[in-house]
Amino acid sequence: MKLVVGLGNPGLKYQKTRHNIGFMVIDDILKDAGVQARFDAKFNAEIALLNVGGKKVCLAKPSTFMNLSGEAISKIMHFYDIPIDDLLVIVDDVNLETGKLRLRESGGHGGHNGLRNIIGLLHSEAFKRVRIGIDNNPSMPLDQYVLGQLTQDQMIVLHNTIQQTKDLIEMYVSGIPFVDIMTKYNTQT
Repeated sequence: MKLVVGLGNPGLKYQKTRHNIGFMVIDDILKDAGVQARFDAKFNAEIALLNVGGKKVCLAKPSTFMNLSGEAISKIMHFYDIPIDDLLVIVDDVNLETGKLRLRESGGHGGHNGLRNIIGLLHSEAFKRVRIGIDNNPSMPLDQYVLGQLTQDQMIVLHNTIQQTKDLIEMYVSGIPFVDIMTKYNTQT
């Protein structure tokens, strides 16, 4: 089984914020599938188990708040015996322009506290991730920017990016090698 985790913060207050792009991707997949995630206290996450093209996938949205995302992820991986090779994390990135995708098979946290916590709790940087650009505003403190509402222009750009992310997740779940998916999406302009 693959585990696809969208990072974000729970609650209506954070719903359309830049930091919640990972949640938005998961929500869109669930909407298309006509499925709702359910909160599971043992994981402290909303999860949904789906069958995509005959392959099992667990979609998750940690309810731990961004900076503790690794807690929910490690619990889900342990419970379902999911190896780190089958983990894909969807995360926002202030170092990329809005809507830009950057896929990696491993790597550091790049200053992202959600990734920092996951790396710390999994004791590894060797997990796949899709970084979605949300731009940055140097005239604002970083925490205010990422927790701020997406602008209408950003929503328009991100609509297409969310669709691309859903497509690449489907490719990943179906068994297409991640290096091939990276080649396709990292070379797009």
